[in-house]
Amino acid sequence: MSTPAVWRSLGAVDARNVSRDPMLWWILVLTPASGLLFRFVVPAVAGALGERFGFDLEPYYPLIVSVLPLAVAGMVGAVVGFLLLDQRDDQTLSALLVTPLTLNDYLRYRLTAVLLASIALTSVTVRLAGLRETTTLQLAVTSVVAAPLAPIYALLLGSFAANKVQGFALSKAIGVVLVPAIVSWFVAAPWQYAFGVIPHYWPMKVFWLFDGGRAGAALAHALIGLAWQGLLVAWLGRRFARVVRQ
Repeated sequence: MSTPAVWRSLGAVDARNVSRDPMLWWILVLTPASGLLFRFVVPAVAGALGERFGFDLEPYYPLIVSVLPLAVAGMVGAVVGFLLLDQRDDQTLSALLVTPLTLNDYLRYRLTAVLLASIALTSVTVRLAGLRETTTLQLAVTSVVAAPLAPIYALLLGSFAANKVQGFALSKAIGVVLVPAIVSWFVAAPWQYAFGVIPHYWPMKVFWLFDGGRAGAALAHALIGLAWQGLLVAWLGRRFARVVRQ
């Protein structure tokens, strides 16, 4: 089936599914709004910490802002992950196996759409936060490196959760993985690279390197991060296809 036909048919179905599910709709609306929350809350917290404890939070702004692309990708991935669960439960995906629209066509559409959505929403959210002055290159590269986390989240939910209840539990468990990536900020190289097994680490590291004026190193780390996440997406995609065909 041709790519334009796939996008026309599945795009219309997704638009209806999201519009009918208030939870999914609010996730998509509130994700960029989190940038505004950061814009007003973080400086207020920084001021309070400075007045009461003499603690300067501003040197940690690169760490705080670098969490936003991961949060956006996670939210977008959760939306698509729950769509996968819905379509798996109602046998929509099984029905694809006997139509001109193959499962591979479906996955290509789904993963491409979630990548593009993550990149767009990340760019908007970080700009709205406004805590750091980011260059266009920094924002673009960080958004691209963080984007594969969205299909990783979606495929994890679609492959390992049996229903939405398990999906909610799994999404919370996945969120815990963000903690070691944050901890890596406080670990010096070369030991910091031990955290590279966590896909969340790479977009954060790319943002930090750009923030420190090391664009060349940031681009090199971006390539490594994309390669590692690409392997994870490929493995999860194969597992998801096996689950659908069972």
